[in-house]
Amino acid sequence: MMEIQLKVQKPLKDLVYLELKHKILTGEIVSQTRLMEIDLSEKMNVSRTPIREAIKRLADDGLVKVEPRRGAYVANISIKDMLDVFEVREDMEGFAAKLAAERINEEEKAELERIAKAYDEALSSGNKETIIELDEEFHNFIVACSGNETLSELVNYVQELSLRFRYLYYNDFSLYESTAEQHNRIMEAINNGRAEEARREADAHVKALKEFVFELGKKMKAMGENE
Repeated sequence: MMEIQLKVQKPLKDLVYLELKHKILTGEIVSQTRLMEIDLSEKMNVSRTPIREAIKRLADDGLVKVEPRRGAYVANISIKDMLDVFEVREDMEGFAAKLAAERINEEEKAELERIAKAYDEALSSGNKETIIELDEEFHNFIVACSGNETLSELVNYVQELSLRFRYLYYNDFSLYESTAEQHNRIMEAINNGRAEEARREADAHVKALKEFVFELGKKMKAMGENE
């Protein structure tokens, strides 16, 4: 199920945590899966101590629930959870885009354009994982260009929650196509130093995603009522 690629620059406990976190965020370990220390230690070829520490950190992240008698299991993520996340993302990412437009340098402009272009090219491949990774890279790079470390930490947390939801529920490729257009508008506003426009375009992008999630929730509710 899982293998740890040992890297000298990170302690084993961090590698175990990052490996489990990645598999939960990408849906490889699904909601409600019980996380058994003995089972995971055997599959990852590590002792139970780093597994136990990783589970505690994942519980602090909100990705794992720990309950008496039931033990540790992967938490659900709901439509309501995601709508809450997008309410927060809207203001933060708009602000990040504004700061980026004011502070970005020429080298960063070229890199932002490269990422946006790579996303466009990935659409033709139909590779969902690559598309999602490039989308995440695009937004993370804008936050990095803002030069605000506190903002970066806050945005990273809510984007991770969004990442998990995208792997689980975003199967409509028309969403990815509209996202490419929105990315390009954000990129052009930032690279041309149009700070307020960059903020508006980033806000509009998150609002569009929020609307998509809202409509998805209505469809899922209707399907449940029909069953």
